[in-house]
Amino acid sequence: MASASLHRAALAAALLLAAGVAQADNCTIDLDSDDAMKFDKTALTVSASCPEITINLRHTGRLPATAMGHNVVIAASDVWQGVAQDGVKAGPANHYVPQDDARVVGYTQIIGGGEQISATFPGSRLTAGTAYMFFCSFPGHWAIMKGELTVTP
Repeated sequence: MASASLHRAALAAALLLAAGVAQADNCTIDLDSDDAMKFDKTALTVSASCPEITINLRHTGRLPATAMGHNVVIAASDVWQGVAQDGVKAGPANHYVPQDDARVVGYTQIIGGGEQISATFPGSRLTAGTAYMFFCSFPGHWAIMKGELTVTP
């Protein structure tokens, strides 16, 4: 009888540990991009309970940032196109992201072929149940390089 209780306790602890590991994995966004103007994913999921969300972007192409630069910008679905259009106006010095814009949840800087970059933002900037988009704000890219970001509690 005692061994059955011990077994249940060990199983419960293992499940809690596994849940914690899954939660930690849900705090990172990993994306690859290329010279064909596409991300390797069109849908992502993160948890709003993460203290921080990390965006890891890798550009597997060969073209330089001035010709085929990519970044990742996150904004709510109802405003993302306006953010993208304002990003073009912000220009390359600002990585095509409107600076100090409350609509921007998080973003990476522009990178070129063979480069990679990471950026973090507070998980508290996301709300579970709100629809978000991730996109590349390099001029002409945002219409194609985009995807949905689902936020879980």
